[in-house]
Amino acid sequence: MIDSEVLQSERVKLKRDIAELRVTLNRKEQCLRELEEAISDCEDSDEAVESSSSTPQTQLSNDDIARYSRQLILQDFGVQGQLKLKNSSVLIVGMGGLGCPAAQYLVSAGCGHLGLIDYDDVERSNLHRQILHSEQRCGMSKAESARIALLELNSHCEIRCHSRVINSINAMHIIRPYDVVLDCSDNVATRYLLNDACVMLRKPLVSGSALKMDGQLTVYGYGQGPCYRCIYPVPPPPEAVTNCGDGGVLGAVTGIIGAMQALEAIKVIIGLGDVMSGRLLIFDGSSCMFRNIRIRTKRPNCHVCSAQPLITELIDYEMFCGMHATDKDNPLDLLEPEQRLEVKEYHQNLQTQPHLLIDVRPPAEFEICQLPQSINVPLSEILDDSYLKRFAKQLEDKELPIILLCRRGNDSQIAVQHVSNRFPAHSVRDLVGGLHAWTSSVDATFPIY
Repeated sequence: MIDSEVLQSERVKLKRDIAELRVTLNRKEQCLRELEEAISDCEDSDEAVESSSSTPQTQLSNDDIARYSRQLILQDFGVQGQLKLKNSSVLIVGMGGLGCPAAQYLVSAGCGHLGLIDYDDVERSNLHRQILHSEQRCGMSKAESARIALLELNSHCEIRCHSRVINSINAMHIIRPYDVVLDCSDNVATRYLLNDACVMLRKPLVSGSALKMDGQLTVYGYGQGPCYRCIYPVPPPPEAVTNCGDGGVLGAVTGIIGAMQALEAIKVIIGLGDVMSGRLLIFDGSSCMFRNIRIRTKRPNCHVCSAQPLITELIDYEMFCGMHATDKDNPLDLLEPEQRLEVKEYHQNLQTQPHLLIDVRPPAEFEICQLPQSINVPLSEILDDSYLKRFAKQLEDKELPIILLCRRGNDSQIAVQHVSNRFPAHSVRDLVGGLHAWTSSVDATFPIY
């Protein structure tokens, strides 16, 4: 009789092999599409959207009438509205929590041409909010994954993928053929880039954002409305910016804002209703309350949209904002080498020795997973010294090593700086790479988030 443990082990191995093969297949398909696009670009320097839109559609097919009947019968929409949508082209920057529902509703409504930009690949942590992706497409380019799902919804939509980071070099070329741009990005540098490029190209920019339980929505550069720089002429300091990877976000909140971005894009294209230009919609998911507030008008001395702009071409936006144009881990480097400890060294030499291991993550994150012997003291308590009474006895022992850790090894460095200044005679170090490094270098079964 075959041992059940052997069967279980073989089952796990086969499932892992199948998952790896799917990832490999996804990457090969992505490479094939990129080669096909490169060949197409060589044959014709114009964008695919531009060439397609050179012959406008003047009537609806029977399939169009059946598919879009429920919006065709709307008094202010009708056949002409549907034809405008059919001949429209929309660029969505970021195929994440906002971009997925926005693309879904635009394709379903009959947008004729859609461009999708995202440099990233699908990961399991995306699936709770990025609803076009699936477990089977983990490892695939997000733009490619979204394209597959969208064509299943509406095969008549022409979709072009840009699986790259949009920057000051390629932005004008990518954006130029589209009628409307949706900013579904998650970083300040990309927001300034898209704003400046859209102002220069005279494209309306539908901007959305979501974090934790809150969301915001507005339209920049439409009619006489302001642009992003009119409202935020100077970028915020990097330390004041939190993305959903650090602050978290509820998936349904991104769905609400993303769907509303699609609504605003449709209104801009058709000329329907009152576009959210010069107004900011604020959504509080915890109370399910919407607020609609007026924002300032165009700034007369705006550096990009005024009558005499100072910015007439795209700049280095990462340098301007002091932060990266991606949401990937950006490790800090605040400490001297002797103040840092590799996870392998800690595991092999220190874990069984007397020491004080302090996890500076918020309590909600500490509840998810923690190392043995670790004690949760959030960074906020470290910075305001409220932990001192709690560890008064341990801190009297100058020979007791103090190790601080966090999720990725950034907050722990800030904590080390503060504790070292408070206790210069103690050995105070942090774990390089935090819990992510622990999973990759020590214990592959330790959960990662």
